[in-house]
Amino acid sequence: MKLSLVDYSRSIAALLVASLAYAPSAGAVTVSPAFAADYTVTDLGSVAGLPTPYGGLTLLAGSTDTLLLGGAANTASGNFYTIGVTRDPGDLSITGFTGTPTPFGDIGEYNDGGVAYGPGGVLFTSRWPENDLGQTKPGSTDEDRVDDLAALGVAQSHSAINFVPAGFGGAGKAKIVSWSGGQWYDLLLAPDGSGTFDLVSATQVDLDLSTGAIDPLPGGPEGFVYISDDNAGFSVDSMLVSDYSADRVSAYQLDGDGNPLVSTRQDFLTDLDGAEGAFIDPLTGDFLFSTFGGGNRVIRVDGFIAPPAVVPVPAAIWLFGTALVGLIGFNSRRKAA
Repeated sequence: MKLSLVDYSRSIAALLVASLAYAPSAGAVTVSPAFAADYTVTDLGSVAGLPTPYGGLTLLAGSTDTLLLGGAANTASGNFYTIGVTRDPGDLSITGFTGTPTPFGDIGEYNDGGVAYGPGGVLFTSRWPENDLGQTKPGSTDEDRVDDLAALGVAQSHSAINFVPAGFGGAGKAKIVSWSGGQWYDLLLAPDGSGTFDLVSATQVDLDLSTGAIDPLPGGPEGFVYISDDNAGFSVDSMLVSDYSADRVSAYQLDGDGNPLVSTRQDFLTDLDGAEGAFIDPLTGDFLFSTFGGGNRVIRVDGFIAPPAVVPVPAAIWLFGTALVGLIGFNSRRKAA
């Protein structure tokens, strides 16, 4: 498991975390009974030559056949790597890996479960245990800026980021989460004039209004993705979360602002070891995730529908639209109160 942040040396922790790369596989992953009729799991195995343990993953911007995957996660020597993927000629699902992992510049120190493209094509990367957020502009070979999230009150340490897709409540908003406490935040961005973004504020969101506390996500969350209600077994727009500490993937229904509701949690996948990254294949809708330890694998889940094609939006327009949607939502909620 990942190490406590209390009274530890980062240099010693890096060696201990790296040693977890040799943890054995947990065996076959199980789809929970509520979803088993509609979804199947394929273990794609490990990427030969990619340093372990694995961090987050996504497809390289503009490509459908190149994966971006974190290696040597949570350490100062961490880096993202590109690796080719093979696809089934019929249903186009990713079936394996091809070629040699290649460092993606010098991007990815302390990489963790979160790696996502945001406004303006900027690559946003979570850094654990540093509690930092990296930003890399298209074409750059190193992070163009790295911000300390502790300055915004984010709990040690931020572990994952994603952006609410079009068609969901809260579309366009940046959401971040911390491991191991599961604190969940709205992250407000503003253009900094150089192609990246200032971090204006991080506001913790209460994920269960029925209690007196500000409730986080359970299970030691890492990467997360959004699942539309068009998919079998999901009656409302939902989220899948890689629960590293609980060795599972959880399904949650969403509120109207793109936040998971903890009272709706269901097991989606169990019998895991170290669920880490998470992303949706835009060609097929397949859900793919990586594992930190647990054999350092990439696992694919079939049965989802492909999401609608996304047209890239310039950063300034994207942020204006996000602010407008937020204002409309605020006014609607105020009128309903």
